[in-house]
Amino acid sequence: MFYRFIKCFDKQISISNSVFSGQSFMWNKLTTDSDYFYSLINNTVVFIKHISENTIEVYSSDNTIDGLVITDYITRYFTLDVDHDTCFPHDFQDYYPEVWRLIQPYLSTKILRQDPFSTMITFMCAQGIGMQLIRRQVELIAKNYGEEITVAFSGKQITLHRFPDPITLARADPEELRYCTNNNRVRAANIVLASKAVAEGRVDLAGLTDRTIPLALLQETLSGIQGIGYKIADCIALFGLGRFDAFPVDNHVRQYLATWFNMPQASRELSPRNYLLLQRGAQSIFNPDLAGYAGHILFHCWRKEARGMIRF
Repeated sequence: MFYRFIKCFDKQISISNSVFSGQSFMWNKLTTDSDYFYSLINNTVVFIKHISENTIEVYSSDNTIDGLVITDYITRYFTLDVDHDTCFPHDFQDYYPEVWRLIQPYLSTKILRQDPFSTMITFMCAQGIGMQLIRRQVELIAKNYGEEITVAFSGKQITLHRFPDPITLARADPEELRYCTNNNRVRAANIVLASKAVAEGRVDLAGLTDRTIPLALLQETLSGIQGIGYKIADCIALFGLGRFDAFPVDNHVRQYLATWFNMPQASRELSPRNYLLLQRGAQSIFNPDLAGYAGHILFHCWRKEARGMIRF
């Protein structure tokens, strides 16, 4: 049984740009003409599509998630409480008119408030490889270690898998897990160690959602986990802990900081020191409290407009 909801919003939202922008690897699109996107969110099966630019239709296997009615949860999940205009200073378009023109179609890209643990593990899978391969790793981890759920929707039988919890992955054999991590033994071993740290309470992901924790301390805490560096730590903070001030820097971000903002440090090697310098530079360009939010909009725009990349 599915519950159906219709929700109108004051702000535009692009479901496609949001779920296929490199921040989540657990959304799919029905291979029909129905235009539904679907995923498991906190063990609830959710199908969602646009009715108009500001109106969405949602089908869900439960009528609440985490005690919130679906429409309220979806509003929170897609961060529709955040105004994208506040990501950029009021004079941004005057200083960077060409960048402002390019990002207009991408301003409806919304950061997702995702589960911290699955976000941590999926970004540990995301080191130095393309997004299709990242999605494949995440899919294999869920398929091999998560509970299977099959539902009927829009005339199709759809099988999904819950992402495994920390205890399950903490018990995984790294030699078996490596078949889910592109045969990367080190990555598999690090995922097991990180899962043990969460399962045993040595890393309190729920506690790290406290916004009074300084960003530098949050970054230091997460990067202290074996297999997690600054970039992955900032991705966990931004996409899993709701820290929209966290600004992950990868080669795409470094390239747009060099090309669009003439940042001299961006032409140098991405060392830990230079990484932090680029972060500080970015926070001086964007609204510091939402620098990561703005950065992800630009990241998605750069990949599509400047690099012509279509796979997410």
